[in-house]
Amino acid sequence: MVLFFYPLDFTFICPTEIEGFAKFSKEFEKLGAVVVGASTDSEYTHKAWFEGDSRLKEVAYPVLADTAHRVSRAYGVLKEDKGIAYRGTFIIDPEGVIRYTLISDLSAGRSVKETLRVLQALQSGELCPVEWTPGQKTLGKA
Repeated sequence: MVLFFYPLDFTFICPTEIEGFAKFSKEFEKLGAVVVGASTDSEYTHKAWFEGDSRLKEVAYPVLADTAHRVSRAYGVLKEDKGIAYRGTFIIDPEGVIRYTLISDLSAGRSVKETLRVLQALQSGELCPVEWTPGQKTLGKA
């Protein structure tokens, strides 16, 4: 599973990330990974935003409404003073173990391609050096 948190609906960077994960959703599916988005906005806010923003019309993965802040707090991405989530990305294996974490500030969007690359590296069972991509030489078995 790839779980990603974003701060707020109706903002500037967030739709670019959500659209990015939608564009690569088939690639994640081929690797057996489900993509799930989450923010602290309500399901009603999500619905209004997704219906009103043409960039989000192709989003087929679920987006959680973490209005009680339980999920974002559990993953350590809640900005308590604002009640919103930092940009957090988690790759979780089938046993529920977090294998990759990235948490960034509100002003910097994340790279969906990098998330996909890391998932591929984790699934390779190999030691993958910096900037490794599938098909390149690894450093041996993990």
